[in-house]
Amino acid sequence: MSALLYFERAALALGGRSVFADFSLAVGADEVVALLGPNGAGKTSVLRAGLGLVPLAAGAVRLGGDDPRGLSAQARALRAAYLPQHPQAIWPLSVEALVALGRYAHGGAPERLSPRDQAAVDAAIEACGLGALRSRRMDRISGGEELRAHLARTLAQEAPLLVLDEPTAGLDPAQAIGVAEIFRKHAEAGGGVLFSTHDIALAARVAHRVTLLREGRIVAAGAPETALSEAALSEAYERKGKLVRVEGTLTAMFE
Repeated sequence: MSALLYFERAALALGGRSVFADFSLAVGADEVVALLGPNGAGKTSVLRAGLGLVPLAAGAVRLGGDDPRGLSAQARALRAAYLPQHPQAIWPLSVEALVALGRYAHGGAPERLSPRDQAAVDAAIEACGLGALRSRRMDRISGGEELRAHLARTLAQEAPLLVLDEPTAGLDPAQAIGVAEIFRKHAEAGGGVLFSTHDIALAARVAHRVTLLREGRIVAAGAPETALSEAALSEAYERKGKLVRVEGTLTAMFE
């Protein structure tokens, strides 16, 4: 497995408070990895540290083999595409123009797209089911459509690694499953995906591996069916839970 991103015994402190410690994780090509855990577990901070947006207090992180904090913004963008938890379009541009912003790392922009840039934009719009909305303004579409547009922008970046913070929050079940299928296709094409989520069932459905966090420490890690044991779920969420299979699909149940 070729690691697109890895942490080695990493620790992060913000405002004098430990956020996570002794954290190790690798995300390779051809795989989807999910971060799970309750609010405040450190999931978002792990993603941001992996991109070099916050400095580690100890340990190491490598993005494509290099310390991300030593890379230029463009170099980072060519290695990883990031979708934060609350993405915003701060001016009234079209869906297609927003997606085209993903081409900046390659020298493109909405007003100057090469044939390759346009092909990447078109493919991302199609993958996210936005063909009928490509000319609509971002401030005139629904919240779920807006989120899918930002996901399309992330895909248009054509980075090998996708890093996404709660990318299905606010989506209906059908849309969430569609997003999960996009992750799988990206991995099948040789890319890697690291995403955080509160949707245990979705993580179990799409992820090759999961890491379950609580208060900045790893409770369990591995394949979903083994890592998401009754003991691990109960420890992480402080409520008795278990992973069950319903008509062939894994889902989580809590008492």
